[in-house]
Amino acid sequence: MMPEIALNILDIAENSVRAEASLVEITVSVQPKEDILTVMIRDDGCGMTPEQVGKVQDPFFTTRTTRKVGLGVPFFKQAAESTGGSFRICSEKGRGTEVTAVFGLSHIDRMPLGDISSVIHTLIVFNEQIRFRYTYRYGEKSFVLDTREMREILGDEISFREPEVSAFIREYLETGKEETDGGAEI
Repeated sequence: MMPEIALNILDIAENSVRAEASLVEITVSVQPKEDILTVMIRDDGCGMTPEQVGKVQDPFFTTRTTRKVGLGVPFFKQAAESTGGSFRICSEKGRGTEVTAVFGLSHIDRMPLGDISSVIHTLIVFNEQIRFRYTYRYGEKSFVLDTREMREILGDEISFREPEVSAFIREYLETGKEETDGGAEI
């Protein structure tokens, strides 16, 4: 099992990249009053058939040719359900996929969120061809980073990998999270 939720998000988002998504939306919502942490990853990639949706939750199924097992989705599902939460995959062939994991926030078995800012930064910087919309909520507060807005400002000529741009994205993510949750340990 992965040691933090952020790494599960990275794994699922990489599935979206492999599914040739042009838009990946990631939402992390922490609701202390309801005692839940919800993670939603939605893409407009190639999608899956109902049969594939069933198989993807099986650790002995993978579409990858580099390994014989696919543990990301089954581990993410187990991590959510072990906290009294839930896990759901909705997908339609040719239209995309949505993965939603709900965790019991204060449950003793809930792994930490981890370094979500670094995960989102990595996804954006190393997958420039894909549009990302990241939303982070904590209670009533939220912040959003949308690479479509960044592209409007920067144009297509400037790479997100440029050191100044990459550093700005990382700082924006870290500051946005801090301002939203006040530095709460999640």
